Amino acid sequence: PLPPPSANVKPLNYREQFQGREVVSRFIDPCEAASKATLACMNKHNYDREKCLDYFQAYRECKNAWIAQRKEDRRNGRPSS
Repeated sequence: PLPPPSANVKPLNYREQFQGREVVSRFIDPCEAASKATLACMNKHNYDREKCLDYFQAYRECKNAWIAQRKEDRRNGRPSS
């Protein structure tokens, strides 16, 4: 079963995801769970986008929150990795 869209609105802490890595990759995505849930929904509903709009919205909200978090960190002089 698919998780509810609201379960993936908040991004994971990107700094925690970067920790312990020798090379920081720009491809780390704290919203990966939302992305995968969106794709799973599309697969389940034969790519009928209308049935997955809540998942797309949750992914957008997650990405916006992540970008806002990174901007705030940069403004406050906190490293992003």
